[in-house]
Amino acid sequence: MATPAKRKSKGAETGESSVSRSQRKHSAAVAEPEGGGQREGASPFVEGAIVRISMENFLTYDNCVVYPGPHLNVIVGANGTGKSSIVCAICLGLAGKPSFIGRADKVGHYVKRGCNKGVIEIELYKNPKNLIITREISVTNNQSTWFINEKLSTLKAVEDHISALNIQVGNLCQFLPQDRVGEFAKLSKIDLLEATEKSVGPPGMYKFHCDLKSFRNRDRDLENAIKEKTNNLEKMKQKNVRYEQDVERYYTHKRHQDKIDILEKKRHWAVYECVRNEYEEAKISRDRQKAELKALKEKLSPMKCQIEQVEKECRMLDSKISEKTAAIKAASEKCKQQQDALERKDKQIDEIKLAFRIKREAEMDRQKRMENTYKMIEDWKNELKNTDNAENIQPQLDHVNSAIKNLQEERANVDGSLQERHRQKQNLLQEKIGVAGRIEKFENLMNVKEENLRRRFRDTYNALLWLRQNKDRFKRPFCEPMMLAINMKDQKYAKYVENHISSNDMRAFVFEIQEDMEIFLREVRDNQKLKVNAVCVPSESCAESKPSKPIEELHRYGFSSYMRELFDAPSLVMRYLCSQYRVHEVPIGTEKTRNMIERVIKETKLRQIYTAEERYTIKISAYTNEIVSSNTSLKPAQFLTVTVDADERKQLENQKAEIDRHLQSLDNWMAELSGEQKLLEHRDNELRQQKKELLEQKNKRKQLESKISMKYDSLRQMEQDAINLEEEAEQESEKIKQINIQKVKLVKEITQLIKICITLNQHKTALVLQKTTAAFHKSKLESDSKAATVEIQTVEHQVMELEKEKHMLLEKCKELMRKAEQACGLRAGEKVPAALSEALKSSPNSVEEIDALLSEEKSRASCFTGLSASVVEECKKRTEEIEHMTQQLEKDQKELENYRKNISQEEYDKYGIRIRVKFRSSTQLHELTQHHQSGGEKSVSTVLYLMALQELNRCPFRVVDEINQGMDPVNERRVFDVVVKTACRESTSQYFFITPKLLQNLTYHQKMTVLLVNNGPYMLESRKWDSKTFLRRRRRIQP
Repeated sequence: MATPAKRKSKGAETGESSVSRSQRKHSAAVAEPEGGGQREGASPFVEGAIVRISMENFLTYDNCVVYPGPHLNVIVGANGTGKSSIVCAICLGLAGKPSFIGRADKVGHYVKRGCNKGVIEIELYKNPKNLIITREISVTNNQSTWFINEKLSTLKAVEDHISALNIQVGNLCQFLPQDRVGEFAKLSKIDLLEATEKSVGPPGMYKFHCDLKSFRNRDRDLENAIKEKTNNLEKMKQKNVRYEQDVERYYTHKRHQDKIDILEKKRHWAVYECVRNEYEEAKISRDRQKAELKALKEKLSPMKCQIEQVEKECRMLDSKISEKTAAIKAASEKCKQQQDALERKDKQIDEIKLAFRIKREAEMDRQKRMENTYKMIEDWKNELKNTDNAENIQPQLDHVNSAIKNLQEERANVDGSLQERHRQKQNLLQEKIGVAGRIEKFENLMNVKEENLRRRFRDTYNALLWLRQNKDRFKRPFCEPMMLAINMKDQKYAKYVENHISSNDMRAFVFEIQEDMEIFLREVRDNQKLKVNAVCVPSESCAESKPSKPIEELHRYGFSSYMRELFDAPSLVMRYLCSQYRVHEVPIGTEKTRNMIERVIKETKLRQIYTAEERYTIKISAYTNEIVSSNTSLKPAQFLTVTVDADERKQLENQKAEIDRHLQSLDNWMAELSGEQKLLEHRDNELRQQKKELLEQKNKRKQLESKISMKYDSLRQMEQDAINLEEEAEQESEKIKQINIQKVKLVKEITQLIKICITLNQHKTALVLQKTTAAFHKSKLESDSKAATVEIQTVEHQVMELEKEKHMLLEKCKELMRKAEQACGLRAGEKVPAALSEALKSSPNSVEEIDALLSEEKSRASCFTGLSASVVEECKKRTEEIEHMTQQLEKDQKELENYRKNISQEEYDKYGIRIRVKFRSSTQLHELTQHHQSGGEKSVSTVLYLMALQELNRCPFRVVDEINQGMDPVNERRVFDVVVKTACRESTSQYFFITPKLLQNLTYHQKMTVLLVNNGPYMLESRKWDSKTFLRRRRRIQP
């Protein structure tokens, strides 16, 4: 038997209004395991099942211990008794977070109000010894202290034990608290699969799934990284090609600059040498000149042969360059053709996909058209069955024509009666307008009263307007301010009434019941902040009471009447004035009364007396019985000076009401006639429509037969046009596959052609350089030939001038020697360095050649601008980066290949479970979502899915809290039967089913455990609870 617990709460919360606080005892009546937890033989509990739940100062419980059964545990109790508190204890006691429950966000909020600490202790079945987990919750710091088998522990150790027993209080497939029942339908297909894997999967299944997703993500990351690195590498290579070209241009420019420097130095020596030769020539005799002339002529002959050979070589190089140019053009053209072919393949793939999509749409359209055609044929066949023959229609037409003729005669009679009633109504309306005009004059007098009220008491006037607009909010009749409700029969008596009734009551509203008055004052005083007065009439009326002294007895004193007879007022106002101001016992006197006032006071013993201009108030001393009187002068009337002839107004209102009754009667007659007219018109339309339909039916049968025949022809044509989409899809895939193979082949061919173009361009560049060298050599030879010819012609003339120039050339040689040494950085007489000498020797000796070559080199050097030595370093650095990236790319590709050898290319992160349900045989299956199904349907679907997992469940227990809320009785009974049948089998785990109520005559099982949660002020204390005695008494009183 569970240990009963006490809890305190305010009586207002439990419906106990007789006391401010009360004691309530709260207990859960359950069966305790036999043997005190000792194991003898096989235990019905599965590993990790809950054996005991103990709560102290937790939510609604002071101290409570619950012993659930090993199979189905049904926890029953009214709302607020503490069922869900047991669920919260299971969750928090097994290292669950408050967010799993969906209630308070802090664990300290689960401690009973007024207590500083709460304790949860849960005993779990485990071989060879049960596991006891204790959690102490502190309110002050919102912290928890954990114990395992009564030894201090940590949250991590508790979570490890819980995980080892496969307990998952955060998994909705295992633990479904009341506040999160609706979240089950909100689970996505992926979340539902993960929750199901955790709940029923073999050990490590969820981890394996997560590992597969991680591997697949790593595979995608590697693939994307390889693509990105490949693109970056390609871009870097392309960029580095440009840098290599710049490096080559830099070195070429440097070579040109070095050559220019050498040529400039060589030029000085060449000029010197030239002058020296001239000097030597001038020095040699004319015989030497002749010998040299002969040598020059001999030298000219082989030079012409060399020129012819160079020209032949240039022509051969031009031919080769043309061949390479043509080959390059052909390769480029072929490459362009291959690229165009590749684009055409892409277009073919798009065309194939478009053609398949068009066929699929055409097939869907054909099926839809066939379906619509079948439906039209069926409708026309049904219509054809219901269509009569033409021979049966003519008698019906004759009958309809006769009915139309009779109906037209009835409509003529009704129209005449309706015109007569219209004439009578116009006469009555004219009479009503005259009466309303006369009533309006009386209303104008009332408007004068209201204007006086608005001018003097604005708040009262505003309250009056609100009251007139909200009459429907009051249960009983009420009256407007008395100054508007009171009507003097003669305005000369108004001063008596106004002096007798206080100003506050004159502008007060009069209500019949207190409730209406409170509604009025709450609105105008509290909400609108208006200063108004209101009174409530007494329940007992004295308005009809007779005066204590008949007025006839007072005539001799000069009294004419009592104040009540001087004015008219509504019943409520008159009741209040008679009760509060005794107007039915206040006489009105004259000057005669004033003259004999002492006698009047003494003899009549009236409390209040009015004379012509004064008011007398008489009091009798309670101690001496002496009569004390006081008099005050009457103030002029201010509010009741406007008088309305009530009799005439009432007569006019009666006359108007009589006219309204006649008008209402006429309207009723006219409405009846109009209704009859509309019925006749509707009947006429029906008959004419019936006539039209009968005429149409004569030709309708042939038309229907023709339409049906045409539609059958159309169906046969559509059936012949059917398209096999599966075969078309396979053909499409095969075509695309073949085209992709051709694309791969084209890409390889394009790559090979690009390589060929690069090789041909390199060969062409080499040939152009060879031609340039040959052309230069040819130019040099031609120049030498021309120079030799000129020299031969001028030698004879020079011989004569040599002697004259000898001395001049000697001086010139000395000057040129000095300049050449300065250009080479040499001192006078210093020897030229060997390296420089070799460089100078490799250069032309002729000044003209040097100048020509120098000009050419300068021109070439001027083409290489904007280059510096940093280009070389940058190119070297980028080459190293390309090599490093290439190595990294090869490493990633090997890693990707290893990944793809181990796992298949599946989208594991998109795996999920869809629950599809239907609740009526006429509907289709729909996916369980938070919007499509009703609350009860979602609850039924959730329970059935959880029960389907019950036998497969690896978790030791399952908790479902108030899942049957929102179910109709039929589904609730079916669900309960499924839960009992499934949860009470031998191989299933422990099950907790929490519900506030159970249907009658449900099916129960021997293995079920029913936990009843009761509370209230009359619960027995735990030491007095005896279930056996209770059952014995119950059997005694049963018949």
